[in-house]
This record gives sequence, structure tokens and C-alpha cells, in this order.
Amino acid sequence: MKNKISIIFFFLIFFLNGILNAKIENKIIVKVGNEVITSFEIKNKILRTLILNNSNINQENIDKLKEQVLDNLINIKLKENELKKTNVEIDTNRINEYLSKISSNDIAKLKNLFIQNNVSFELFIDELKTEFRWQKFIYQKYSKKIEVNENSLNDEIETLLKDQLEVKEVNLSEIQLLNNQNINNKKFIQNIFDEIKQNGFENTALKFSVSSSSSEKGSLGWINIKTLSKSIFDLVSNMSPGDISEPIIQSNNILLIKLNKERKVSRTDLDKDEMKKRLIKQKENELFNLYSISHLSIIKNKYFVEYK
Repeated sequence: MKNKISIIFFFLIFFLNGILNAKIENKIIVKVGNEVITSFEIKNKILRTLILNNSNINQENIDKLKEQVLDNLINIKLKENELKKTNVEIDTNRINEYLSKISSNDIAKLKNLFIQNNVSFELFIDELKTEFRWQKFIYQKYSKKIEVNENSLNDEIETLLKDQLEVKEVNLSEIQLLNNQNINNKKFIQNIFDEIKQNGFENTALKFSVSSSSSEKGSLGWINIKTLSKSIFDLVSNMSPGDISEPIIQSNNILLIKLNKERKVSRTDLDKDEMKKRLIKQKENELFNLYSISHLSIIKNKYFVEYK
């Protein structure tokens, strides 16, 4: 079955070669449940990604994006199918905040940039609505599992600080990608690293990360290094500020970590309340990403994906 899907995917990508080089009839390319992906949507998303990243619109850059754009659109349609069953409302404020961030507080200029390049701003807004509704849906559905017991954190903080004169903290950013078994991970990851090299880690996180931190350009802020999981701790401990980790490939996701800064803070100068807030946010973010990726994996088997 996987081989069959891979073959279909290969011919689909081959077909997409002509989308951006000629005026073609708008066709349905993939059907995902009750939703469809058209050639117009694919073209728009590829061009939009290049524009937002200030990248040249050329065949080389287009080729780098084809597979991940199609894969991303499939995930969006899966989310749209699932969201139809809910009454989760659109958070207009979050959308406006996001648009302000990526446009340097000039949304009108961003709209004009889309118009000048014949790219649909409406499709972009529709995707943002889906992503933010999805985040809200996951929080609502798994709220009890995402909640962190604040009282138990007090003991954890005391344990972390016990017998320490100073604490090492690291400022991290992340990019989380879905691990799609139907595409070439090696090529996909290389494309992401090329994107990071060209446009920076933060902009790449903003455009491609599936983590809730993507709206913050992947920023996780300052974290006590001892609160990290063992695998991340071992990785970060051997990194220097500015380093980007090798990809951590798990069953459902691929994780990249960037070490922005590190510092040592005297125990007497620590604000325990602030440390607690950061620890709560960190744990909630980890749990949210876990349930978001897990739920998306579940519904991938629920909705039929048909390549036309």
C-alpha cells in the first residue's frame, strides 16, 4: 500500500511541474474526505511561501517546496474535515496578531504584496482560520490532559534548586514537522535546512512548524536545562549558542532545536514565581504538541485521501 501511495505521489509531483510555468485549468488534484485540493491552491501556497520568505520565484525554489506544500495542504484539509463537527469559533484577534507579526505591523502592505504577485490573500486567511481553530479545538478536547498541576511544580522546582548555588538556563527555539511516511524524509529535512539557511530559523518556524510555538517564531523562551527531557538535555548540553540540532525523528514528528543563548543564574537572584510560569508554559506546550500531532495521525486513518 505504501509503495502504491509513493508511486501516486511521485506522478502527482511530476504533474505539478507544469502548474507554475503555464496557465492551466484549475483542477482537483487531491480529495481529502469531503474537502478538495486544487491546482490553484497548490500554486498559491507555493508562491505565497516564497513571497513571505523573500525568496526568488524560480524553478529551484519551487521544486524544493512542492512535496511539503502538498503535504501541508493535505493536513489542513484533514483538520477542516474534523473541525466541521465542532462549534469552535474563529479567533479574529489571534489572526490579526499573527498578520501584524509577519508584516512588521503593516498588514495593508502585505495585502498589496499578494495582489502584486497575483496570490490570493483570502486563501491565506482561510488557512490561518483553520490552524487557529485547530489549536483551540485541541486545547478544548484535551484540556484536562493538557492542564499542569501547579502545586506539584513547587516540589519539582525545589528539587531542581536543591544544593545548587546557581542554575543553568537555556533560551531555545523549535521547529516541529510532521513525520510523513509517504515522503522522503531525508530530502524533506534537507529542504527545511536550506530554508533555514536562506531565511533564518525563526521565519522557517513561522511558516512550516506544526507546533503551537510557530506563531511565536518557534520561541520557547528561557528554560531550566534540567527540566528538559533526557534526549533534549543530552542534545542541548553539547550545543553552543547559535547551533541548530540534528533532527530528532520520532514516530509522528521531526524536531529541530536551536540554542539561542545560555546563562547561569544565582539561586538568590531567581524569581521562583517567574520560573514556575515558564515551567507551566513549557509543559503545556509539550502536551499540546503531543496531542495535536497524535490526533492528526488518528484522523489520517479516518478520512480517505484520493489522488486524482
